[in-house]
Amino acid sequence: MWHKDWLLLLTVPTVLAADQLSKLLIRTNMYVGESWPAEGLFRLTYGTNSGSAFGLFSGQTPLLILASLMAIGFLVYFYRTQALSRRLLRLAIGLQMGGALGNLIDRLRAGTVVDFIDVGPWPIFNLADTSIVVGMALLIGSLVLGGGGSQSSLQPDSDGPADSGGQ
Repeated sequence: MWHKDWLLLLTVPTVLAADQLSKLLIRTNMYVGESWPAEGLFRLTYGTNSGSAFGLFSGQTPLLILASLMAIGFLVYFYRTQALSRRLLRLAIGLQMGGALGNLIDRLRAGTVVDFIDVGPWPIFNLADTSIVVGMALLIGSLVLGGGGSQSSLQPDSDGPADSGGQ
């Protein structure tokens, strides 16, 4: 049960709070297009994105809001059916859910997502994007390297959610 899972209850709000606070600091202390420092491999650059990753689906905010809601719904489903007893999967889902909620809040609030992490030739991104990517890597790594649904990987962690006697 998600409401008894300390790992999920810690990860989602931590990611969400860090994402929203960092975006607030950028919005209130920089203007769109400003970079600090002005040059270099790693910079803070205030940008907005009305699309998804790499600017795909630019201007499709309603579609992206629907996609975010569907992704969050899938994460909840996946958590309830697959991840209850696996700590790494629960962390991966928490990271992805916190990131998805952070970008969803931006889209609902302003129709765009605030981006600010500017590394070399990569498109500018934010903490929510980072959390989603790290969560996906952990999820894939756990499923591929963890043996998928092997019996040993389905044994509960000692810190897993308490058994509610049913769902």
